Amino acid sequence: MSADVWVGPWRPHRPRGPIAALYSSPGPKYGLPTNVGYQLHDPSRFRAPAYSFGLRRFQQEDDCSPGPAYMLPAKTTMKGKDGTPAYSIHGRPRDLQSFRTPGPGRYYPEKAGKWAFPTAPIYSLASRTKEFSNDQTPGPAAYGLPPMMGPKVIGKSSAPNYSILGRSLIGSFCEDLCKTPGPCNYRAVDSNVYKTRAPQFSMLARNMLPGDNTQKPGPGTYSPEKYSQHRGQTFGIRHSDYLAPLIVDVAD
Repeated sequence: MSADVWVGPWRPHRPRGPIAALYSSPGPKYGLPTNVGYQLHDPSRFRAPAYSFGLRRFQQEDDCSPGPAYMLPAKTTMKGKDGTPAYSIHGRPRDLQSFRTPGPGRYYPEKAGKWAFPTAPIYSLASRTKEFSNDQTPGPAAYGLPPMMGPKVIGKSSAPNYSILGRSLIGSFCEDLCKTPGPCNYRAVDSNVYKTRAPQFSMLARNMLPGDNTQKPGPGTYSPEKYSQHRGQTFGIRHSDYLAPLIVDVAD
């Protein structure tokens, strides 16, 4: 850059520290408080130990504790009694009722019957249940066996059978062709069925105005010739006075 452009010994240089003109915001003065650390302390600065002087706690006049009368016994911890397990010897408890256990002579195996020895199956005859009276199952007489003779024998191939019928009136020489339907009997198919459907427009009735009591202005209420528009205000960007203008050397 040519030195003839500048007036005086001052030349643009980078400032040693940030100035207020380099910030578009209020800057770090209005920084949000941190979510960690101590209250009212900048986490970027070293914090020395601080000691607080509190008030002396007042001494309770009346003692509300049970005192040594409820002292726990020795060898008792927070998990229970400490020490080796101790066993106590007691007498044998008496039975509430005398036992009456049967002896060997009380059993009779020969009278066990089917519970101890294998027996033949035994069937019991009972009366017919009520469900049979409402049963709609067909009886033996309702079934018929297929015939074993004739053209419809199951398991054997049958010979072809031909049936002789009367002459049909359709297509014969005696058919009345005057009863054939004409072109007017067939309905013309809509072209939208087999071609691209044409646009369809629907004409509706005029919508009714709202039924409230408000005053609606008409075309004669407005007067455009009486309206004058003033110059509008715009909000731009405020340029800093500390920024040097851009000066570019022009090539000779």
